[in-house]
Order: sequence, then structure tokens, then C-alpha cells
Amino acid sequence: MTPIAFGFVIYLVGLIVIALLCSRSHQNLPDFLLAGRRLGPWVVAFSERASGESGWLLLGLTGLAYASGLGDPSGTKLEPAFWTMVGGISGLSLAWYVIARPLRAKSEKYGALTMPRFFEAHLGEKSGIKSDPTLRLIATSIIAFCFTFYIAAQFVAVGKALESTFGWNQQIGVLIGGAVIVFYTLMGGFLAVAWTDFLQGWLMLIALVVLPLVAMTQLGGWGEVTEKVAAIDPELLSITGGRSPMLLFSGIISGFAIGLGYMGQPHLAVRYMSMKSADDTPQARRIAIAFGFLTYGGALLMGIVAIAWFGADAFADTEKMMPTLAQEVFPGWLAGLVICGALAAMMSPADSQLLVTSSAFTEDVYHQEINKDASDEKLVKIGRWVTLSVGLLAFALSTQSGSSIFKKVLFAWSGLGSAFGPPLLLCLHWQRTTRNGVLAGMVTGLVTVLCWDNLGANTALSESIPGLKLYSLVPGFLVSLLVTMGVSALSGKSADPAQGT
Repeated sequence: MTPIAFGFVIYLVGLIVIALLCSRSHQNLPDFLLAGRRLGPWVVAFSERASGESGWLLLGLTGLAYASGLGDPSGTKLEPAFWTMVGGISGLSLAWYVIARPLRAKSEKYGALTMPRFFEAHLGEKSGIKSDPTLRLIATSIIAFCFTFYIAAQFVAVGKALESTFGWNQQIGVLIGGAVIVFYTLMGGFLAVAWTDFLQGWLMLIALVVLPLVAMTQLGGWGEVTEKVAAIDPELLSITGGRSPMLLFSGIISGFAIGLGYMGQPHLAVRYMSMKSADDTPQARRIAIAFGFLTYGGALLMGIVAIAWFGADAFADTEKMMPTLAQEVFPGWLAGLVICGALAAMMSPADSQLLVTSSAFTEDVYHQEINKDASDEKLVKIGRWVTLSVGLLAFALSTQSGSSIFKKVLFAWSGLGSAFGPPLLLCLHWQRTTRNGVLAGMVTGLVTVLCWDNLGANTALSESIPGLKLYSLVPGFLVSLLVTMGVSALSGKSADPAQGT
């Protein structure tokens, strides 16, 4: 067995052992879905960041930076790498400041285990409606729809990493990686997911921070790197990329829009909800933001260093650059560890999204609508079956779609951020938010994203205003925000609880 293969096997065995140990702690559904709200700030922060950054960062953003530099002088990328980094760091920081603490406190107050249940309980308290299946089921459906694409993207990322490392067929890699993710999620629940995320977070730091720094040192330092890259195209090192003003504006707005999506991601919201106490938020926030600076910055640095190392256009699929760089820079055993960091970046979001989808169906559909008297043992069992079913569906989708990891994740990220970001923000900070407003905001946010991505909206926009293109989260978030506020304002005083409005 090669050193790389040995490291990979040890890594997978470790994940399975964690899952089996954590499976013994599940006494009830809160244990399975939120680890009983017992997690400390370090585990929560690392788990939230590992879940939030995913294969799109370690393979997608590094590949984007390699393909187009900091500012994309070709003008073909809607979200240039530098502005994606700035937007991502800004967005995750904003979510920790405005969402984390109030959501932790209010979710415990209502006994809410999921985002749909939080919306129902919070808005029900204001309107006098204790049970609102329409709101809960629509929210659950949006989560299931978007997360199936998101999970499929992570499975594809695992397949690409294994193909680049071992030469396996990509679908074999998807099958192996997906099977491991599904197994430790359904066995260990949220506790296993959180602790594996903690382990995987450290591996991601090694992959995204240590690898580019060592590669840069071997090339002779930052000066040598920039000299080599500038010889190819000096605009690759420019944050403006030599773009026209309107194209630059589009890139900046779209980059910051990616950051807005952090406020509406259900798999990140449950991390805030799982903390021991709302008072742990400041420490967890500092850890998470520092992690974000290191990993986003490392992803951009890796892309630039890779241009100097390989030259331009060395990869037909730039998302396979990172595993190749690791094998060239490090000895086999360490390359295996770093590649495990890449796998960690893919497995952490996938396990979280599997669990959130399972939570939504188990708690919000089965428990609340089908069998209110189900035992804790029954609910945990149902949760595991749902986890398995969603995993199989995501695997099937991963074999059919040909789009990049980056594009799959951006679509799901936009849909969730637009549907849930504004309603969640307003529920936590605006007293006039109503049930009808939230419902309207969720639906119009997702529909806007679907229309924008599939009806040629950017083409029409750029024809009207040359150079202007926008990531779908920009119109989706704005529409959802305005509709939630507008419908809430109109329906707030005239609401009739007896009619469910």
C-alpha cells in the first residue's frame, strides 16, 4: 500500500470509529439532531466553518484562482476569486454577529430542533397559531430540494479528489466517499458530524494554509511567484483584473452576495443552535472568523502559487489542481494527509446537509404531521432511514449532472440564502415580521433564483447594460427581503389568527 493510500485508509477508519462511538450517546431526537445542545465553542466554530467552506472552497475556489488569477482578466467569471474571498469573509462574520446569538437563545426557548420548526414556533407565538404545517412543509421542501444538489456537488468533489490521487474512475470515488459520509452520519448523528468536522477542520487548515506556503517557499518566495505569474499575465495579480468599470462592479457585487448567503444556510444555523450557551457565541465567533481568514486567504494563495508552479492551462479540469500540487510538493505520507484535508472539505458539508435534510423530514414532517406520539427510538430510526434515502438520491444526481462543483454549490447556496436569509434575519431583528411575510419571502426568493439562473436573465441584463451581470443571490436576496417586509407590513395589523394569516 502506498503512503498516500495508507493515510487515506487511516482517515476513513477514524471517521467510522468516531461515528460508532457517538452512536451510543443517542437517547432521544435532540441528541441525534443537535447533540443535546452540549457543544463547546471550539467544536461549534470548527464544525460551522468546516461545514460552510466545503469542496467548493478547497477545489472550486483554488481552481478558480488558478484559472483566472485574483480578478479574472478574461472577464468570463461572474465571481472573481479575490472578491469572492472578501465577500465570503464579510458574510460569515456578519452571520456570526447578527444570527448566531439570538438564534441560539430563541431556538432553545421554543425547543426548536430545526429551522422550519423555529419559524413555526416563533411566528406562532406572535400570531397565536401553535401548529402551521404549511409554513413548516414549504420550508422543509426548499431545504430538501436545494440540499440534494449541494450534497451531490460534495459527492462529485470527493470523486474528483480520489480520481486525481489514485487514478480511480470518478464514479467509483463518488460511491466510496458517499458511502462513508452516509454511514457515519446515520450512525453518529449530529455529535459524530460535529466531532468529525472538528478533526476535518484541522486537516482543511493544513491543506489550505500549509500547502501553498510550502510550495511558495520551494519556488523561492513570494517575489519569485509574482515574477513568474506576471510573466504570464500581470493582470492575474490585479484585484480589478483590468476589467471595465461595469464588469468590475458586477464581480464585486456578486462576490459580496456570496457572503450574504451565510445567513440563510440551515446546516450552519444548526451549529449556532447546538452551542452549550448563547454566552459562548463571542469566543466561537472569534475562532470561526479567524478560520475563515486563513482558509479563504490560503485558497487564493494556492491558486496564484499553482500558476507559478504549473504554468497556465496545465489542467483541463482546474478543480483537480489541488491534489496534484499536494503530491508534487509533499512526500507521499504528508500528501495523503493534505488530500484528506480536501476530502474533509467535501465531507463536512455533505454530512451536515444530510443531517439537516433528515432533521427536516423526521421532525417537521413525520413527527409533527404523521406520528406526534412516536417514541424517541422510533424517531432516531426514521432519521437514519431518511439520511440513507437522501444520500442515495444525491448519489444518483451526482452521476447525471455535468456542471462544475463550483456551479452546483453556487446554485444551492443562492437558493437557500435567498429563501431563508431575509426571513431569518427579519424574524430575529424586526418585530413586525409575520407568518405571511416569511412564507412569501421564502417562495419568491427561491423562485427568483430559479428564474434568474434558467431564463437567461444575465444575458438580457448585459444586453441592456453592457458588462453588467449578477450572481442570482443578488436579486433573490433583495426580492425575498422586500417581499417579506412588504407582506409583513400589509398583513401585520389585519392578521386573523383563526384563519392562519
